[in-house]
Amino acid sequence: MKKVGIIMGSDSDLPIVQKAMDMLEELGIPYEAHVYSAHRTPVEARDFALNARANGFGAIIAAAGMAAHLAGAIAANTTLPVIGIPCKGSVLDGMDALLSTVMMPSGIPVATVAINGAANAALLAAQIIAVEDAELAKKLDDKRVKDAAKVLEKDKNLNSNK
Repeated sequence: MKKVGIIMGSDSDLPIVQKAMDMLEELGIPYEAHVYSAHRTPVEARDFALNARANGFGAIIAAAGMAAHLAGAIAANTTLPVIGIPCKGSVLDGMDALLSTVMMPSGIPVATVAINGAANAALLAAQIIAVEDAELAKKLDDKRVKDAAKVLEKDKNLNSNK
């Protein structure tokens, strides 16, 4: 199975990124997590991206706040799918990161999830890898069924109190 790379611009992003790591673990998907900054460690971020395919990765998740150039910097150096997580900051509530992540120039796409949307980033990475992995696709199908059952159980509980 292909691995997922998780890159965060700062270790302060770890509480957000942890939700992606937890989801990948739940699905049994191997991953590596690193702290590389698009601005402070551009060489290391570039090297990771350039070598990701050869190192067994199938998708990369990049989480950053504020200027949030990390996902774009990673995407500029690989043709693997890159999923950006814009992280909420203290000034503009993550809108700056969202716009920096989603507004990529033509030719360098970055899939972007919601602000702090790490669980969905992991699920999207899983869906990408599952295109060629029937066992993982089954796990994703099973998760959808379980998630639907939880919602229906809540509906049942809500209406049983009448």
